[in-house]
Amino acid sequence: MFTDRTDAGEQLAESLADRGVDPDIVLTIPRGGLPVGRAVADRFAVPLDVVVASKMGAPDNEELAIGAVAEDGSVWRNDELIAELGVTDDYLDRVRERERAVAEEKAATYREGEFPDVTDERVLVVDDGVATGATMRACLQRVRDDDPEYLIAAVPVGPADTLDTLLDIADDVASVETPPAFRAVGAYYEDFPQVTDEEAQTYLDGDGEEGGDEDNEADDGDESE
Repeated sequence: MFTDRTDAGEQLAESLADRGVDPDIVLTIPRGGLPVGRAVADRFAVPLDVVVASKMGAPDNEELAIGAVAEDGSVWRNDELIAELGVTDDYLDRVRERERAVAEEKAATYREGEFPDVTDERVLVVDDGVATGATMRACLQRVRDDDPEYLIAAVPVGPADTLDTLLDIADDVASVETPPAFRAVGAYYEDFPQVTDEEAQTYLDGDGEEGGDEDNEADDGDESE
């Protein structure tokens, strides 16, 4: 159990350091991943930036992820689920373009200029947890396409089977906790409020501090996917 996202990030950073991980940059998935990523980036004294993806929802059920698309159009598709639901190519094309625009807009909220150059870099992609991993997979693919030297997906908590699937894209996966009977990501935090855009930006500026009076709700990241 983590106190909050900053505590989770500190524990994740120590776990990574114990494994001898030596990143050049930390990329985090907004918004909920930013407090975690800030703690990790500070531990290794490396830059922090964002990598953004948006979930592709199923027809008539937007909460069911059939994939996700990153800000540059990199896409991960759950082909098994797509076939099971009979999702058409036309629908996939439409939702991909729509969610790519969403991801681009979100990235512009947090970053001025271009995506960082990660070619030949040792990259950590960090979030506050994974459930199905749809968003994380799209973000990993975005980074992989730029040919990093080494790519690690790192989260405080996630189910073992989902984490294992990330190895299709990442070179390694790190998690502090892998509960055998996984519930929602927020169940492993004592304090799990939403992170506002304004608060998220402060973590990129290096002076974010968790807390506040917001309800203890899930963020818009991977937890529900």
